[in-house]
Amino acid sequence: MAVQTGRYTAQIEGDFVVFLIGMRINSLWAVHKWMPVTQTMPRMLKELYRQPELGFLRHEIFLGWRMLMTVQYWRTFDQLHAYAHARDHEHLPAWAEFNRRVVKSGAVGVFHETYLVKAGQYEAIYSDMPRFGLASAGQHVPAIGRLNTARERLQSD
Repeated sequence: MAVQTGRYTAQIEGDFVVFLIGMRINSLWAVHKWMPVTQTMPRMLKELYRQPELGFLRHEIFLGWRMLMTVQYWRTFDQLHAYAHARDHEHLPAWAEFNRRVVKSGAVGVFHETYLVKAGQYEAIYSDMPRFGLASAGQHVPAIGRLNTARERLQSD
């Protein structure tokens, strides 16, 4: 991705959801337990990008020692919840399989956090960065004029 020289901010219309979901490898040698878990998210993400009507907007992936986390942006919590519980989509069967094969072993930990963001109750700055995060889920606009400082970005409507 190309670096966007200068200062930019993100704007998105209306309320939205930030969803963090991830896993931690607790037993490095239990590859047969954690490898299948790492392979489920790419399938879900492909499905979500193919079906924008589900409410998924964008994601970013972060890797750390023993950790894999995806930050996702969703239009509404109801859409996120519906996807998570839909029998005809990738998530629910993968979750059932995880619970059947992995959860009792302790080899892999999983987590998620959900944040409901009200319109105008966020601010962001990106300086000399490729389009990233919320600016990829919404609009990527120059941080000038009334968008110059964090306080101004939070007060602008």
